Formats: sequence, structure tokens, C-alpha cells
Amino acid sequence: METLKSRFESITGRIRERASQVGRDSASVTLIAVTKMHPFETIEELYHLGQRDFGENYVQELLGKAEQAVSRGLTEIRWHFIGHLQSNKVKALLPVVYAIHSVDSAKLATEISKRSERKIPIFLEINVDEEESKAGAKPAEILPLFRAVRDLPNIEVRGFMCIPAPGDNQRTRLAFRKLRELAAQMIGAKAECSMGMSEDFEIAIEEGSRFIRVGTALVGARSPKTL
Repeated sequence: METLKSRFESITGRIRERASQVGRDSASVTLIAVTKMHPFETIEELYHLGQRDFGENYVQELLGKAEQAVSRGLTEIRWHFIGHLQSNKVKALLPVVYAIHSVDSAKLATEISKRSERKIPIFLEINVDEEESKAGAKPAEILPLFRAVRDLPNIEVRGFMCIPAPGDNQRTRLAFRKLRELAAQMIGAKAECSMGMSEDFEIAIEEGSRFIRVGTALVGARSPKTL
């Protein structure tokens, strides 16, 4: 019977194997466990298995889980916000979040910088396939967006994030490669990318992703949203 422990060991093993195959140190790939709409006990079990980076899509859910983590002594968690962020929720989120992966406007980046008392790592969300149903800046908008936010005092633009359109592996690979190349052109060699999820994280590793966001393959199907 498959357990959370066995899934965690399988995912981390696949990360190590794929990184090795393309000549990367597996330490250069960070697994973000996406635990939205999963109980805190899932986070606690993963923490005790060695997982430290967790991703949430909803501010209130992240804040509640962060409070539980403190009360349980899980003091080494790094919380990554990966969902759509409204400007009016920035202030509440900042004290607990490690990085924000879904900044899609200069307005939002400015609000983060204004409200923060420290440098917050952010990723600019890019709609690489220009899907109407998805958030993110279109490729033609990336350069002006980057220029508008790169010098804000309390943010650090680490790189770009994307969620490619569903399709075959080659289409996904091209989307990841495009994102990585855009990040390198604008930020330089230190640019990082947040790309790759349950179904395509191995391709993302091959294409240089720094952060992979894995939910279903790790923690199973999520429950209906109640928050």
C-alpha cells in the first residue's frame, strides 16, 4: 500500500536520479511540497521525513498552518506562496512567508516592497503560452515588468515562474526552456526558475528549474476547499 512516506521517498529519489542524469547536483533542486487543502498532519509527517519547503495557494490557509507549525515546534519550515495574491492580503502574509512565486504585476510587487521590513524573494509569474484563463505577464510584458520592479528596495527578483499549457512533453519542455532563457537574459547567471509540477517536474529539472512544486504526486488528491 502506498503511503506518504513511500511517495516522498519516490519523488526525492526521482529528483536525485534525474538531476544526476543531466549533470546537476540534486541540492540545486528544491522540492516544494504543495499542501493546499490538505490537513496540517500531512505537513507534520513530511517535516519529520525531512521536508522543509511547503507551498500554499491561499493566504488564510497558509497563516493558519504557519500558526500550527509554531505551536508544534516545526520551526524550520519555509513557506512559499504560489497562488494568486491580492494586494490587500500582502501585509498579513509577509511576516511568515519565505518567498512569493506568483507576482504578476508592478502594483503587487510595489505593495510587497512597501509592506515588507526585509528583502522578500519573489518570482515573476509568466504566462508563457499566453493562455487567456491563466494569470501572469505575457512574454512581451516581461521586460517592462522586470524593469519596473527590479530596483524596489524590499524585494529580490530571484527569477520567473510558469505553469505551461497542457500538452505533450515537447511543448512543455519548450515552455520551460523559454522561461529559463528569458530569466537568464534579464537577471543573468544567478537567475532561478520556479517550474515543474507533479506531471512534469523531471522535464523541469532537465531544463534547469531551481524550485519544483509537487502536490498530487506527493500528497495525493486534495479535499474540496473549505477556507
